[in-house]
Amino acid sequence: MTPIHLAMRTPAGSDCPYYYQDFHRGRSIQECRLIERTPNGGDYTPDLCAKCRVPRIVMANACKRMILEARVVSSFLGLSRRVEVSAFCTRTLKNVAEPEIGCGQCHLELSDLIHPENDS
Repeated sequence: MTPIHLAMRTPAGSDCPYYYQDFHRGRSIQECRLIERTPNGGDYTPDLCAKCRVPRIVMANACKRMILEARVVSSFLGLSRRVEVSAFCTRTLKNVAEPEIGCGQCHLELSDLIHPENDS
């Protein structure tokens, strides 16, 4: 059974299944669990959510075989920081160039069901 990921509203206003916050009873927790679980992901700050692609990727592509990773990268001279997102397909065992679209192989069966070819 696959776990259900509920999306929380980020400080930027978008819904993300990897963002978590808890302000109940004096707690002050804000974290990105995607950055946290990525090796050498970096340090999360709430301002990173403003330009993060992850909520758009999750909304556009719900493939269960696509694994996302996110790292915090600094610009030249370290003046600004942003989230760099990469994706990997566990079916094709390749990196996914455009995570919003996917690898191109996982959903071929679905398109065959929707648009069957008539051989008659």
